[in-house]
Amino acid sequence: MALRILHYSDIENVYDDPDRVGRLAGCINANRDQRTLVVGTGDNTAPGVLSLVTEGKQALSFFDAISPDFETFGNHDFDYGIDRTRELVWRSPQTWLTANIRDGDNRFAAGAGTAQYAVREIDGTRVGFFGVTTPETTSINPNTEGLEFTDPIEAAEATVSHLRDEGVDYVVALSHLGRYDEELAAAVDVDVILGGHVHSERIEQVNGTLVTRPGVNGHVLFSIELDDEPSVNRHRVADAPRDEDVATMMAEQKGGSGLDSVVATVSTPIERTETTTFRGESRIGNFVADAYRWATDAAVGLQNSGGIREGEPLSGEVTVGDLVSVLPFQERVAVAELTGAELLDVLRQAYDPTIGFAEHDWWHGHLSGVELVWNQAERAVESATIGGEALLEDVTYTLATTEYLLQSDREFPALREEHRIETGKLQYEVLADYARRFGIEPEIEGRIARR
Repeated sequence: MALRILHYSDIENVYDDPDRVGRLAGCINANRDQRTLVVGTGDNTAPGVLSLVTEGKQALSFFDAISPDFETFGNHDFDYGIDRTRELVWRSPQTWLTANIRDGDNRFAAGAGTAQYAVREIDGTRVGFFGVTTPETTSINPNTEGLEFTDPIEAAEATVSHLRDEGVDYVVALSHLGRYDEELAAAVDVDVILGGHVHSERIEQVNGTLVTRPGVNGHVLFSIELDDEPSVNRHRVADAPRDEDVATMMAEQKGGSGLDSVVATVSTPIERTETTTFRGESRIGNFVADAYRWATDAAVGLQNSGGIREGEPLSGEVTVGDLVSVLPFQERVAVAELTGAELLDVLRQAYDPTIGFAEHDWWHGHLSGVELVWNQAERAVESATIGGEALLEDVTYTLATTEYLLQSDREFPALREEHRIETGKLQYEVLADYARRFGIEPEIEGRIARR
């Protein structure tokens, strides 16, 4: 029989739903046998409410329950700093693989047990595994300061050469490269790329290489059969048996988080799926951007779409924990001062098809205090008003946003640290203050028109 690989990735906030994380563990254990290996491809410790409270330690209970074989790093696995990441590597049962993350002259967390690659043999079939992470991580996550993310293609080529020299039958890449998996498939002699970073599902042949991506938040598990023509089975986690021990552990941890204070009641559920947050104006985006602008008295509020995490709609009694789940990061709201010309550049960058974690047609900005008309064909701002008045390039404006956008050059690169003039509360604290004062009843108002 063929060797089987169970693939999960970007499970992020699965820990905030005890039933779902219990069923994910149950799905993995129900589909494994002695010919099965279990692997993850990054962002499996963060972000999420419970992750924020425990700084990623909640994942250890899950890892202990499913005993993965291998894991690679995603950008969010560094959300709580590189020392905490080293600790998670040390305490995890799986081997973490990285071919392109360097800490000075050494592989990152080598002393905690990381490896460049690994080989497993099952029933006479030898499979080599290695991991690569997007080099954009240094920009996406400032907590990686001091680490170097080398060119993943060059790292993969060198690693695959070693594996082929060892006579493996298959080479499997654990990739957190997002859309750059195509480049990996085109340039490097790998049989299977198990991908992550982009949150949409994928099962596709690229240049003769099977490329998979099981989506986000632990809703789906992929099973890959390694034979002459590798194939994939999709397992819907909601249909799987529940591991009661895992579900109970997560429920207990969540119950002790101290985030159950009700801040508002929502009468019309507010969706926060990728379909709503990346297609233009959304109710959840308006709520966040309005809160930023209110808290700082800025002229404009801006929230990047990727920062709003997918989850259950906000509905009924909304708690502080629910708002943490919208923006589960230790990032503060900051105020930037920009000229109108600079602000216009920021607005243009709300559409950026080059961002590696995104699909080509996604919209990346939610706005408050702005009405914007975007010409999709020309990729240009047709018109923009601030507070009902035309945007003037020689006027100075204030903009409230997450400090992440000032620290990163990957999204909205026109925003820079030198624009910062003020730093406020944590993002979710601002949302909670706003909700207590005004409730949570945002509407679609025509702030963003895409033509």
